[in-house]
Amino acid sequence: MRSVRFNMYVVLTEHAKLRMAERQINAELVLEIIDTGILKDAGNAHYWLYKHINERADNLLCVAAVIENAVVIKTIMHHWEPEP
Repeated sequence: MRSVRFNMYVVLTEHAKLRMAERQINAELVLEIIDTGILKDAGNAHYWLYKHINERADNLLCVAAVIENAVVIKTIMHHWEPEP
């Protein structure tokens, strides 16, 4: 998988893969969140990327990522709320 937004490969940790399966989120949806979602800096190359998906009842969907030489997805969250 490759992100157009960051022009980098996307790497999923085993934890992220488990959360994807648990929350019925496929790789295409993860990539959509990465490439078109809202980006929030969490400090030290850590980011939250999140997006509301109309077809889902468990919004907001959020991808926790480290972005350096690749976009490394640490986990996938649902019912997420950004801090102000």
